[in-house]
Amino acid sequence: MSYDFLYEIQDSIATITFNRPDVLNALTFEIYAQLRDLMAELRRDTAVKVVIITGAGKAFCAGGDVHKIIGELLERDMREHLEFARMTGALIQNMRALDKPIIAAVNGMAAGAGAVIALAADLRIASELAKFSFLFTKVGLTGADMGAAYLLPRVVGQGRATELLMFGETIDAAVAERYGLVNRVAPHDELIPAACEWATSLAKGPALALAMTKTMINNEWNMDLASAIEAEAQAQALLLMGEDHRRFFEAFKNKKTPEFSGR
Repeated sequence: MSYDFLYEIQDSIATITFNRPDVLNALTFEIYAQLRDLMAELRRDTAVKVVIITGAGKAFCAGGDVHKIIGELLERDMREHLEFARMTGALIQNMRALDKPIIAAVNGMAAGAGAVIALAADLRIASELAKFSFLFTKVGLTGADMGAAYLLPRVVGQGRATELLMFGETIDAAVAERYGLVNRVAPHDELIPAACEWATSLAKGPALALAMTKTMINNEWNMDLASAIEAEAQAQALLLMGEDHRRFFEAFKNKKTPEFSGR
């Protein structure tokens, strides 16, 4: 299938690169839909173990294209607006439901929907030149868009999330790291190598264990402590019987590095 972004798979790592650098990698209706569907398809693609998302040029993603989306939406009715908002939300839902690690390598500005896409990744590495802006209120829209009001408080805390979503101000990479929005800030020229290093490490890891970890992180957000502990006990019991755990034990006995099978 052809995409309106770059997509390649190498060494079990799929790399998605937004590729409209002349408009700061702004999204179109088609790109939203393609990303939504690709995230769903990746659940069944056994050739891919880790996903990296980044941008070409100076920006990660500046959000929806003002002319190709906002201009067109203003000519549409309420039903079509709701269909669009649900489609963009489905992209984020599919990213969180994907049982494989997603790394956002934020190379420049991540604004609006671009900031939410980075937020929906499991890990975020930012270039020292990166900036983030949940700018929805700046354009007269609710800051609660595409799951931002659900995800952001869980990443940076309620107070910081309220600040970022209400004011819509731009923060740089250093502030984003201090807030906990990014896991790591890297020199700009080292961003992609750093993301690939993490992706390679994860791709060589126990895929089923990583998938279960992401699933449990998602599921436990809405559990009380007792329910979470019981759910983890059941999940761990399954993994204790897995082939990868046995491979670790055999490798440990023989003083070797385990080669995981993903089962």
